[in-house]
Amino acid sequence: MAEKSLVRTLMGRRRSTADHWTFLFGEIAVYTFAVLLVTGAFLTVFFDPSMERVVYDGSYTPLKGVPMTEAYRSTLDIGFEVRGGLLVRQAHHWAALVFIAAITLQLLRMFFTGAYRRPRGLNWLIWITLLLLGMAAGVTGSILPDDMLSGGSLGLIQGVTQSIPLIGTDLTWLLFGGDFPGDAIIPRFYWAHVLLLPGAMIGLFLLRRRLIRKNGHTHFAGPGAGGAGATAVPAGTSVALFLATAGVLTFLGAFVQINAIWQFGPYKPGDITAGAVPGWYMGFLDGAIRIMPGWEFDVAGHPLTLAVLVPALVVPGAFFTVLAAYPALERRLTGDNAVHHFLDRPRDAATRTGVGAAGITFYGLLWAAAANDQIAYNFHLSLFAVTWFFRIAVFAAPVLAFVVTQRICLFLTAREREEALHGRETGRIVMSATGGFTEIHEPVRPDDRRELAAARGGGVSPSSEG
Repeated sequence: MAEKSLVRTLMGRRRSTADHWTFLFGEIAVYTFAVLLVTGAFLTVFFDPSMERVVYDGSYTPLKGVPMTEAYRSTLDIGFEVRGGLLVRQAHHWAALVFIAAITLQLLRMFFTGAYRRPRGLNWLIWITLLLLGMAAGVTGSILPDDMLSGGSLGLIQGVTQSIPLIGTDLTWLLFGGDFPGDAIIPRFYWAHVLLLPGAMIGLFLLRRRLIRKNGHTHFAGPGAGGAGATAVPAGTSVALFLATAGVLTFLGAFVQINAIWQFGPYKPGDITAGAVPGWYMGFLDGAIRIMPGWEFDVAGHPLTLAVLVPALVVPGAFFTVLAAYPALERRLTGDNAVHHFLDRPRDAATRTGVGAAGITFYGLLWAAAANDQIAYNFHLSLFAVTWFFRIAVFAAPVLAFVVTQRICLFLTAREREEALHGRETGRIVMSATGGFTEIHEPVRPDDRRELAAARGGGVSPSSEG
């Protein structure tokens, strides 16, 4: 263990570790959330979540005279009547997508570097909860305009809710306030979207800030690394990063069209919008539903629709449960209950990195399966064959990804250990006086050699954790 820690130190000597680029993911998530709050407050002033039926008479000619709800009309007015409304609305939508992406990358960074270990287990749970709340906020926000895409999402929510055994029908009735789609669901989602979910996320960000002040930041071992009291990003850098984040989101809102609800039209039960897809973060659910066999059984006179229940509730529920419990599972399996303030490189924890690669592969295949029809169409394949490929791949590919990734990590660490002990290969061959051939190795520096000798003799490595 001491030699492995020393190798990690030697390989990181020529770079500063206190400002590693992967630490920006959490900062971007915070700044994107600030943009969401500001743009959301602007939109709240002009949006009306009422389900009252009106006739459109605005400036968008193709929809003139079309019956719609006040929610849909007010969203159209934001885009076409309110000065700067479309820019703010599109920046808000892009910020929601980037927010979830930044949280996802932050969780990946924490997982592959071991940043979830003691004393930061609660910080890991905070980020997972923020991811779930962000996904819920994204879904509720996309439903508010009451357009055709919104109605399709509501139909999926209804189907998933009704698939829950025993209580599904009653739960659907309570959620929608009556028959689908009813007049209550959008006002309910509105208050959840603008008050409950943002309030919960603000509380979690404040708790995270308090934990950082208590435990400090984690760092890679090497020059500039700190311990439990390591400092955060400098104030000037934080301001610059916030302005850059806001600028990029504004640029996207101005030049990259997204969620053009005027093209979808108002929601009409029984109709469907061709080519509509959910937000990228919900694609894995769509893919899971598409490749799940159409299993439905009758149990004591009640239908049990596994074709919806398993992919929409069981699979994501199990996935996020294992993700949240992973720090505790790892401690139990490895017996490592020590306090860690320094991070691992992914290659230094081969098994953990393999597990992460397997999880990414599983998620990525479900995400790709959401486009099984497009894959079949564009590559002139059978939709039946493509669907069966994903059904098999979601079980086989994660195992293959784990084995390959673990072997790569073990090879890389073995090669580095060899270089640290015997020097680096130079590619130059010399012949000895006896006629033998040997390769010249570049020796390590004298101070590194002393540290290596100390480590092999049982000394404490400079990057020892705890």
